[in-house]
Amino acid sequence: MAGLIREELEKREEQILSPYAQTAAHTRGRRAEESECDIRTAYMRDRDRIVHCKSFRRLKDKTQVFLAPQGDHYRTRMMHTLEVSQTARTVARCLRLNEDLTEAIALGHDLGHTPFGHAGERALNAVCPLGFKHSEQSLRIVDILEKDGRGLNLTWEVRDGILNHGTADSPATLEGQTVRLCDKISYIHHDMDDAERAGILCEEDIPNRLRSLLGESTRERLNTFVHDIVRTSTGRDEVCMSPEIADAMQELRSFLYRNLYTNAVAKSEEKKAQIMLSELYRYYVTHTADLPEDYRKLIDERGEPLERVVCDYISGMTDQYSMTKFRELFIPNSWSKL
Repeated sequence: MAGLIREELEKREEQILSPYAQTAAHTRGRRAEESECDIRTAYMRDRDRIVHCKSFRRLKDKTQVFLAPQGDHYRTRMMHTLEVSQTARTVARCLRLNEDLTEAIALGHDLGHTPFGHAGERALNAVCPLGFKHSEQSLRIVDILEKDGRGLNLTWEVRDGILNHGTADSPATLEGQTVRLCDKISYIHHDMDDAERAGILCEEDIPNRLRSLLGESTRERLNTFVHDIVRTSTGRDEVCMSPEIADAMQELRSFLYRNLYTNAVAKSEEKKAQIMLSELYRYYVTHTADLPEDYRKLIDERGEPLERVVCDYISGMTDQYSMTKFRELFIPNSWSKL
């Protein structure tokens, strides 16, 4: 009887979703075959697996823009992920796309981010001869690292959306395209909001032309972006913005790169974080025995490259845990008589 619930949900998708949407009944499948859930579609199941995995929980203590901010309302990587998910679901619902697929991609897209955000990503990419890219690491997490090396066994469409959420990438589904675009507008929205909260930027710093076109506040600009995506993409086989709003968004993004993402005050601690992660990498490459057992098994039993596994371990750390490990390894303790 319960199996009929999933089948009914799948039929409902076929009836109400756009002809351009990806339905769960027509997924390309999983890396390994498994029986269907009685009550959940494949994409509902993927979403649940991501939410319940350990890598998702660790996002709560990973940097978005400001390193270890002293304030309750600055975004972490977890909050960025949730805001992307909510915005993407709104767009998907308006376009009659598959919300479950959209949400699963959004919730998983940044699982592979390092501690200290893009600063940590640049550090690992610089020291590891195999390179490091957080979108590829996100896919590696769901394919291999979670569940003690078994991975989450997600569907092809979710994995494609996670891997291809970057600016230069091309997701295969409209749901993946939705997340890719909503990732941009979300961080443009909330990073500016956090910058204003920190006193780094104010509304008057944004060029008047952009404010007149997009809105006079972060809330108004997010509203403009979402409405434009929905208007422009309705009835089309792609998710996109109008040329005018897309150009303005890119100009605002460039403004943030010049004035926030490279701001000396906002980024004053990034160099220290990069040095710290680089030193952790060099240490574990030469002290393999100090890696946790699960990571040593990846090298010894599965033949994974040492350099990649060290990146697995370090990129999975939270900001606070990486600092703790650095202190343990490199900062001498004060002597005391026991």
